[in-house]
Amino acid sequence: MVTTKTMSNGIRVIVKRMEGLLSVTMGVLVGTGAAYETDAEDGISHFIEHMQFKGTDRHTAFELSDAFDALGAQVNAFTGKDMTCYYAKSTSDHAAESFALLAELFLDSTFPEEEMKREKGVVVEEINMDEDSPEDLCLDLLARAAYGNRGYGRNILGPATNVKGFTREQLFAYKKERYCPQNIVVSFAGNIEPSLALELTERYFGGMRQCEFPRRTPPTEREKDNLFRKKSIEQAHFAFAFPAIARDDPAFAATQVMNAILGGGMSSRLFKKVREELGLAYSVYSYSSHYEKTGLFTVYAGVSPQKAEEAAAAVVSVIEEFKANGVTEEEFLRGREQLRSGNIFAQENTSSQMLLYGKQLLYKNEVYDFEKRMEEISALCLDDIRAAIAQNFDFERASVASVGNLERGIRL
Repeated sequence: MVTTKTMSNGIRVIVKRMEGLLSVTMGVLVGTGAAYETDAEDGISHFIEHMQFKGTDRHTAFELSDAFDALGAQVNAFTGKDMTCYYAKSTSDHAAESFALLAELFLDSTFPEEEMKREKGVVVEEINMDEDSPEDLCLDLLARAAYGNRGYGRNILGPATNVKGFTREQLFAYKKERYCPQNIVVSFAGNIEPSLALELTERYFGGMRQCEFPRRTPPTEREKDNLFRKKSIEQAHFAFAFPAIARDDPAFAATQVMNAILGGGMSSRLFKKVREELGLAYSVYSYSSHYEKTGLFTVYAGVSPQKAEEAAAAVVSVIEEFKANGVTEEEFLRGREQLRSGNIFAQENTSSQMLLYGKQLLYKNEVYDFEKRMEEISALCLDDIRAAIAQNFDFERASVASVGNLERGIRL
């Protein structure tokens, strides 16, 4: 059962009741992230996410975390390109107390100066850790190669110089503009009475005032670049990005099946050829990213520097053969079943459901329809996958990123 409501101040609420469980996940989703930031704000969405946990007028940072622990509840948050999410998971009998704490840290954080000073050091270390994670670094470079230094090309963490310079006034100003009721969705999934969920949301979020919400549109102009970072590490990492569909495109499900066949698992073309047959990579996979008006299809591999050129050629060969000859009926049926089962498995996870239903309401202002989704997947045919393949893999518009101890970057 799914219940929705739009509060008088504009906040949208959705409740997915999952009877028979003993827990509930509750989340607050905000339609903002790295893609909406200016150069001066680069990294501020992520930094605000950190600072939201650092104390209110009623509780210190430690007291907040201690209160969640006392309930046996879990709390966390994450920042993406176009969304920030704060969430907690608790047993059903502690849902009210857990939501009260979640609402407090979301609404009433004071961003203490001393905590800001400490957290800047934490985030700078997170940036350093990202620099020391070559796979993450490679994929960050790839986004920049595909979109440039703005919008969806931004690194979510931002540059260290920005983080070090953020002030409380900047954080409050950004939060005032972007954390508006009409840009917020509160989502519940699990064993909770819808009436209780709606009452809790009204109690804690009903006092939020409507505010002027200047909409920002991330630039979607794609670039075609090749970025390389030389690092003295044991492996070389490279990735290709092809322009892909937006999230509302009718070919969304077909693209997901296509991805499963090409690089989505241990039976995929890339895994069987590049890893199992040629032994050129330990990790090789593909995935797609879909935003409001744009998207990317990414292929990644981590390989020996001595075999990087050979591995890249093998990946390109797999993609070219995939594009030229399409897929077999057996591959199509297997990929479609993988997509179907993945959606079914997600139905049994409260955290997945909280995010799935919350994102659908935030992005599209509609209720996620599981039955419709299953019908769309079941209706797919082999020609749909062939059409999706034809729509992707334009090497003339592909971007490339590579990281490692190489003489030069990988090239297409």
